[in-house]
Amino acid sequence: MTARYYFDHAASAPRRDEVAAAMEPWLHGVVGNPSGAHRASREARRAVEDARDEVAAFVGASPGGVIFTAGGTESCHLAVAGVVRHHRRYHATTSLVVSRVEHHAVLDAARAVARDFSDVSLRYVEVDADGVVDLASLSGVLAPDVALVSVMTANNETGVLQPLDGVRAALEAANTGEAVLHTDAVAAAPWLALPVATAAADLVSLCAHKLGGPVNAGALVMRREVGLDPVVPGGGQERGYRGGTVDVAAVVGLAAATRATSRERQVANERVTQLQRRLAGSLAQLPGCRITAPTAGRVAGVVHVTFDDVEGEELLYLLDQNGVYASAGASCSSGATEFSHVLEAMGMDSLRARRSLRLSMGPRTTPEDVEAVIGIVAAAVARLRASR
Repeated sequence: MTARYYFDHAASAPRRDEVAAAMEPWLHGVVGNPSGAHRASREARRAVEDARDEVAAFVGASPGGVIFTAGGTESCHLAVAGVVRHHRRYHATTSLVVSRVEHHAVLDAARAVARDFSDVSLRYVEVDADGVVDLASLSGVLAPDVALVSVMTANNETGVLQPLDGVRAALEAANTGEAVLHTDAVAAAPWLALPVATAAADLVSLCAHKLGGPVNAGALVMRREVGLDPVVPGGGQERGYRGGTVDVAAVVGLAAATRATSRERQVANERVTQLQRRLAGSLAQLPGCRITAPTAGRVAGVVHVTFDDVEGEELLYLLDQNGVYASAGASCSSGATEFSHVLEAMGMDSLRARRSLRLSMGPRTTPEDVEAVIGIVAAAVARLRASR
């Protein structure tokens, strides 16, 4: 049987045993509605509130600021649409500002509200060749009617870190007192201490399955009270910000994933950073291999490269045949052939962008895994070139 090497943690991390064990009591039998009054409901509510405490600590916020959602996409959508809808009720015009390299969860939500409301405008912040937000570009698009600025903590395709402190400073310099700063911290959460990394943000989006938790579980976390309208009203759950019965198993799984991540973060970062250097350094020695954003700061787990004369989809096929599970682009677009908007924003031409490969590691990735993948990638690239 072919050995398997999972190098797509940025798409979805393997489910942790600790998470499965924490969820198990809430996956069968009587699971009370947390909004009810009897004992089963009280037990469920206690589990939800305990989970809320853990997620709040993970981000560095008060428990009352945690809004449980069905994942990172919903968390980002609630931040964008909720802030804009609230702002519109009190202002003649509303604008929102997003970076060019945001996840589609943010970009598509922003485009949708700008399309649906004639009094809402959307402005973009440019990035440099490494994919880092250009703070001068940000300052140039700020205006008194800005409701929300959304800049991710780390990019989901390249792992590149963004200067959130600089973004906050630009907002303060522009005297945009009402502007809400939202950050999509989904890609950063496995690697960075979010109380520090996202300290400048007002709203922080999370999802569980990038941390080894369940899919369809996430949170939007408020660091301070902001004007936010519910996108899904009904029932008054989650302080009225998100209607619907909370999935107890899902939020317990999210909390368990944050707990495990916090416990092992420092050791995992140190070890995986060494693996990242070994992997990137070895691939860079292959003819025609170029490391993406080589001078930028990035999270530990991601290595993004392009190969001259080797199509990304063909390379992925050969890697898959040899047990290496990787991605060509964004975590939600694995296997997609469309041109990456992130690489386009960085100024990469479409031909090179189609030749990209993202290898993303996790806390359980071993040096032996990395050595095996280096050899498999090298052999696959040589084979594809020979076939031409």
